Amino acid sequence: MSQPSDDMHGFVPVVRVSDVPDPGRALVEVDERLVLLIHAGGQFYALDDVCTHDGGPLGEGTLEGHTIACPRHGARFDIRTGKALTMPATQPTIVHDVRVQSGQVYVRLRDSPATPAL
Repeated sequence: MSQPSDDMHGFVPVVRVSDVPDPGRALVEVDERLVLLIHAGGQFYALDDVCTHDGGPLGEGTLEGHTIACPRHGARFDIRTGKALTMPATQPTIVHDVRVQSGQVYVRLRDSPATPAL
């Protein structure tokens, strides 16, 4: 197995690309934190598995394009930015950095809502 390159500092391997269909999702644990990994449109996205309205599990919600809806009250979030798109959520959820290298998906955690590194 190849080693990650130097620009992969802080990234943790979570799944093989082949483990998550497109479209699809996987719930992974990174440093004791639950992260929702989404494969959509040929890209991987990672965000906290938590609705900012009431803590609902976003991973159990409906995925449509680049939005996911909380199964509890229907708050919708952009999976690329974490932005809350509809009420009752008003705060973004945290998105994390994702890299794909040699068929492996890596995630680097962020501690606050922000635009992920490209």
